[in-house]
Amino acid sequence: MVQPQETPLTREFAVKDVSVPHLTGKLAVVTGASDGIGLGLAERLARAGAEVLMPVRNPAKGAAAIEKIRAAVPGAAVSTRALDLASLDSVAALADTLNREGRPVHILVNNAGVMAPATRHTTADGLELQFGTNYVGHVALTARLLPLLRAGQARVTTMSSSAARSGKINWDDLQSERTYSPVRSYNLSKLANLHFGLELDRRGKAGGWGIVSNVAHPGTTLTNLYASGPNMGRERPSPYEAIMTRLAGWGVFVHSVDAGLLPGLYAATSPEARGGAFYGPDGLGQFTGGPTELAVYKSARDEAAAARLWDISERLAGVRFATV
Repeated sequence: MVQPQETPLTREFAVKDVSVPHLTGKLAVVTGASDGIGLGLAERLARAGAEVLMPVRNPAKGAAAIEKIRAAVPGAAVSTRALDLASLDSVAALADTLNREGRPVHILVNNAGVMAPATRHTTADGLELQFGTNYVGHVALTARLLPLLRAGQARVTTMSSSAARSGKINWDDLQSERTYSPVRSYNLSKLANLHFGLELDRRGKAGGWGIVSNVAHPGTTLTNLYASGPNMGRERPSPYEAIMTRLAGWGVFVHSVDAGLLPGLYAATSPEARGGAFYGPDGLGQFTGGPTELAVYKSARDEAAAARLWDISERLAGVRFATV
């Protein structure tokens, strides 16, 4: 399954790399692939022969990401499409285009996200930004692409976070309208992602949809999430990025993108990765390490809560997961 690999940020702690099967002829869709974990995943999928579609909000960043992948993987089949997960109209527009084209999707990685804006922001549809972008936007995208996912007998991997351990669902204030906390709202969005990925697999099996759904988290990975989100709504720069950069330099509690992408890559591609399972780093506290199957957090074991959240999310997203 895995081979030892040492990276600069892991030093003496060998990180197990993932052996990706040949993906020639497969179409993979990776959200948030203009940088960070998403870009790393897109490159690894392209290296394995997949055609990779990278829906992005920022066209310039998308173009730069394509150049980077093609420099690393000459001849890579990569392209971008417009997608703003904070707009359900944008999600619908992308899905309508892909459905018209009719190409089966074999891998979907729900990866894009925003983390911990200092003040409460909302999506184009009035949802709290983190809940709406990280979670509801991906629910809408997955539901609208379901015909293509079924045609491709797809693997759907939804990216969560170890922050989901601390997530709590306040059914009376899902949008943090009464009380907003940057961290609590982020934790909720990632708990919702974990619930969604597991519930999607349960419903897919029950309905005979022919898809496999699982969930992964990258551990603590040095990406621009620690700058872009925390600096929203602030007059002075957030300390998050400086702290994370220092820890990464010390090789403590933080690993590189090349290491952080491995649980998601394993979940999305390995023949051994199971539906309804949760993958993440195997190190102390799940901060760093190689990919392994994790026990589902206690916060996400309530299947009745997952079903309730699913129903609410379909209403918020304006979608229904077709059963035929």
